[in-house]
Amino acid sequence: MSKNNSGIGFFERYLSVWVALCIIVGVLIGRFLPFIPNFLSKFEYANVSIPIAILIWMMIFPMMLKIDFSSILHSAKQPKGLTVTIITNWLIKPFSMYLISYLFFKVVFKAFITPELSTQYLAGAVLLGAAPCTAMVFVWSYLTKGNAAYTLVQVAINDLIILFAFTPIVAILLGISNITVPYDTLFLSVFLFVVIPFTAGYFTRKTVIKNKGIEYFNNQFIPKFSHITISGLLLTLVIIFSFQGDIIINNPFHIVLIAVPLIIQTVIIFLFAYLWAKLWKLPHNVAAPAGLIGASNFFELAVAVAISLFGLNSGATLATVVGVLVEVPVMLFLVRIANNTRGWFDKEVLEEYGLDS
Repeated sequence: MSKNNSGIGFFERYLSVWVALCIIVGVLIGRFLPFIPNFLSKFEYANVSIPIAILIWMMIFPMMLKIDFSSILHSAKQPKGLTVTIITNWLIKPFSMYLISYLFFKVVFKAFITPELSTQYLAGAVLLGAAPCTAMVFVWSYLTKGNAAYTLVQVAINDLIILFAFTPIVAILLGISNITVPYDTLFLSVFLFVVIPFTAGYFTRKTVIKNKGIEYFNNQFIPKFSHITISGLLLTLVIIFSFQGDIIINNPFHIVLIAVPLIIQTVIIFLFAYLWAKLWKLPHNVAAPAGLIGASNFFELAVAVAISLFGLNSGATLATVVGVLVEVPVMLFLVRIANNTRGWFDKEVLEEYGLDS
């Protein structure tokens, strides 16, 4: 392990411990110091938490520094990884989410949930399944050493598809016709999590390389940000769980029931995309982000639509919130799987595909 990566190695080695501690701290803050999340919740616009947005921006920025415009153009010419992403996210994931959630909420957990509540939980799960990730996937890609430019292209195409595919998919699966997509949430998220960090990263990269050279940029400037992504992730966990401290403590049994199908769905979708990418001989730094994009969710959009359709205190909204709660720990588990199976992917494929690690 190189000297520059020793700090990251330490954090990654004990990341499960830090995650568990941050979840506990967040829940305790929400329960015993509610004025903190109450204060932070005031800084929200279009259903997007500005404090969380800032932290996500901090996590994404180091990855954006590694992207140059030519690599984006090159990535756009490589269709296989994009095909895996699009088919998994839009032709598989929403429908598998519906089937798995229906099985658990309507059959397996029938004795524990009323029919009305099971329908609402199913609706919340579908909203999550129809909204693939647009922001945190940059973090998951970073943690798996994914190709930053290719991940950006995958996310950008995802955002375009959401504009016209989200509403009809939800309408078909739930039989609801009065769905209103909160476009302000969608556009703000794209602006905050894609446009701003990419623009900042592009001009920072250009300026530093122009003044100091590419060797300084790669060997001295980039390593300065090695702790920011992990630190931002842990602080995000504290804030998310502080917002939901009372919900967790007051509804522990139902949270577990909702979490079961969501976790199973997440793992299945990841394995589907990841193994498909392996069979298609994609390099690991494209395969890992492809699997992680499908597995994670655009929870800001899902929560906003659930509130508008079913109300703040509905079972559907609770299901989307549980999606937020389980996503980070589960995604970190999948990141570990991706990193531990890096050896499955041939190095010559990486060179042949024309993408650097």
